[in-house]
Amino acid sequence: YSPDGRYLATAEDYKLVVRDVDTLQVVQLYSCLDRIKHLEWCCRSEYVLCGLTQRPIVQVWSVKDPEWTCKIDEGPAGVNAPRWSPDGQNIILVADFQIRMTIWSLVNRTCLHINGPKFSDRGFAFSPDGSLMALLERHDCKDFMSLFAAKGWQPLAHVALPTQDAAGLAFSPDGTCFAVWDSALEFQVLVYGLDGSCLASHRAHTDGLGIKSVAWSTTGQLLAVGSYEQEVRLLDNETWEPCAQLAHCEVVPDSEQLVVYEEAVQGKRVSIMASARSQQADAAPAVEAPRPDTKSHYIVQTLHARLRSVKPPIDKPNPKIGIGRMEWSADGKYLATRNDNMAGAVWVWDASRLDLVAVLQQACAVRDLAWNPHSSQLAIVSATSRIFLWSPAGASCMHIPHRTFAALDVRWNKDGTSLLVADRDRFCCAYAST
Repeated sequence: YSPDGRYLATAEDYKLVVRDVDTLQVVQLYSCLDRIKHLEWCCRSEYVLCGLTQRPIVQVWSVKDPEWTCKIDEGPAGVNAPRWSPDGQNIILVADFQIRMTIWSLVNRTCLHINGPKFSDRGFAFSPDGSLMALLERHDCKDFMSLFAAKGWQPLAHVALPTQDAAGLAFSPDGTCFAVWDSALEFQVLVYGLDGSCLASHRAHTDGLGIKSVAWSTTGQLLAVGSYEQEVRLLDNETWEPCAQLAHCEVVPDSEQLVVYEEAVQGKRVSIMASARSQQADAAPAVEAPRPDTKSHYIVQTLHARLRSVKPPIDKPNPKIGIGRMEWSADGKYLATRNDNMAGAVWVWDASRLDLVAVLQQACAVRDLAWNPHSSQLAIVSATSRIFLWSPAGASCMHIPHRTFAALDVRWNKDGTSLLVADRDRFCCAYAST
């Protein structure tokens, strides 16, 4: 979706197709030099950036002026993760092997190089007002953080980080600070001010693996830190200490406000709850996934149910265990989480009461989830022809009228009135009834 919610851009091989959101009629059609790997709208919804698969080239197209085009060729340096600056006047590229970051200006056709970015697809972020950019760098096997003024790209601060292997950073939504966190090797979160000074540091006392995911609440009052220990720590912005620890246990805890929804396929309940005997086994038998075109609905499960958990292999890197996904609702009241070794379950927490309010157990692993930008409504897809919705009023299921559709990605429009669902080579739109 374009930022103003009027257009929908899709990549079809080497073609960029721009459609009207309400009618899905084609507004513009462009042909790129190669297959499109990545596309992104600028903030003004006027230009679309296309990163190509086999070439170190970025092409930019104008929705309002089909004759206007732009091509950036990085040559042997290569192109990774192209993206727009917040003002829509610059394109940011990272070269192969993170040799350098290049910032191209579409206004005066100049470029600026920044050496040594640590990552190509993460590790840098802009402040909410777009005036500052924070960047993780790696020099001489040590982590550094640099702050730049987005207007003119003047360096404002360059700080050595006390991290073992910094994994990411993110600005607070209120724009007063930003967080830097360590990798799985160390459970450490650092909070920095806009002048580059360290405001706080939180280190958990644990001998296990460290941080897997981090997410600010929409108000900036809470920082959710998900760990490989299947737990979310909520840090408040006053003391930067945990005000709650949200455990994701195999046995759903008892609570008066908690509702457990279980997907029932074709009127027959699928055995997605684990028995006590299977939990004691080294490797619980896998549940046969239903076909994508089957019908299903939710049933309310009794409390103290035992969720099926998959034991990850110990001889492979990046184990599928721990909190791999966290999403805050638009009003910051709810937090949705997914524990990767219980991939079929979505946990919904009430941040005001610091309590679990819902568990949605799917028959298949959850692939994506997204909150409505204007309400506390959560959409979930799990590689089937169904869209699952949750709100404080309850949960429901929508069926996509295509037998072989396997939904892998879900996104809301800006106004929250339509929903985009995509599989590997198709998409469909769902619209709110009036």
